[in-house]
Amino acid sequence: MPEPQTGAGPADGNTPGAEPDRDPAAADEPTSPPVPSDQPEPSAQPTAADQPEPESTATADVPAPRWSGSAPVPPPSPRRPAWGESAEPTPPQAVPVGPPEHQTPVDPWAGVDTGGWDLPSAELPPLPPLPPTMPYPSPPSTRQWSGPPAPPVGPHPLPPQAAPVPPQAARPTMPSRPMSPPAPPPTPARPPKQRRGRRSSPPPAAPPPDWQAPKGYVPVPVRRRRRWPWLLLLTLACCCGCPAYYGFPVSAQYPARAALPVQIEDLSLRQDSRSAETAKQLENEVRQEHWLAEDTFAGVYSTNSGKRVTVFGGTGFRLSPESDAEAEISRLTDRYALNAPETVDTGVRGRHERCAVGRADGSDVVVCTSVDHGSIATGVFTRLSVGDSATLLNTLRAQIVQPKG
Repeated sequence: MPEPQTGAGPADGNTPGAEPDRDPAAADEPTSPPVPSDQPEPSAQPTAADQPEPESTATADVPAPRWSGSAPVPPPSPRRPAWGESAEPTPPQAVPVGPPEHQTPVDPWAGVDTGGWDLPSAELPPLPPLPPTMPYPSPPSTRQWSGPPAPPVGPHPLPPQAAPVPPQAARPTMPSRPMSPPAPPPTPARPPKQRRGRRSSPPPAAPPPDWQAPKGYVPVPVRRRRRWPWLLLLTLACCCGCPAYYGFPVSAQYPARAALPVQIEDLSLRQDSRSAETAKQLENEVRQEHWLAEDTFAGVYSTNSGKRVTVFGGTGFRLSPESDAEAEISRLTDRYALNAPETVDTGVRGRHERCAVGRADGSDVVVCTSVDHGSIATGVFTRLSVGDSATLLNTLRAQIVQPKG
């Protein structure tokens, strides 16, 4: 194998034993892994005997090319279209040639016949001349100040010098007493409480000092109107008047007691067995129909002329006398074959009376019932009219039913 030539340098083109000059910026770069090159291996290179001799030594000083260390970048993969995006590529937009100022303007009315658009314009009448403006009035002249002239301003006088302070004799020092804590600040007085619902009216404005009353004017003090007595009277009327109005008839008619007198005017109480049996039967019926009754009564009266009166009823508290009177007439309608009842005015507040014409034992009768808050009384009359029967029932009631206490 032939010997290598002594004049040949290393493969990198540098002289042995000497480092090539490197750029300081390139020296700081990180060393990248060697990249395979297209040059053949040293073993595959031809030997020195096969290579021609270098023409000059200048070729030995040329540094070998350095690698940048960057790998080739592969082309980007095609991007997947997003949701709702068209798969076809968007054509590129045409780039304007230049700004619109440098383009040739286009006449939109080119080639259009506009000769028929010339319309005659109406000439307006000339405007009247404007009136002359009024000049501004000249301001009034002001008077000069006629007061005494101001004294001349001179230099400021110097302040008087302070008198010398005579020296004081030294005084014996007194022991200092402990300082007492400062007194707390006085508590501000609370304003008086104002009553709710009443607003304090401001005091009346005083007249000016030179004000004079007109002729014939007499000062009259304005009296404040008080409304609380009327409000109090209204409250008393609502709270006490209404219960008294509705409660007086109840207190006057209840409680009551019942007793049958032997003689009432020209009527006499019959005490024979038949009359006593009839009264007993009527009293039992009243007890059964009015089970809240406190006392019951029944009796048969007659006159010398042959008139007969049967009266029965009971005592006890009744909340609605009017409905009780209508219920009593309805109960006796079938027994006495009564006609339509009539309302009779008693003249007493809280007392209601109903009368109806019927038949009993083959003769005409008049049945009347009178009910108030404390009692109920019913009478059956023969040979009497409706008005006379109602009057006689009130007379019997006044004698039989008496208020307690």
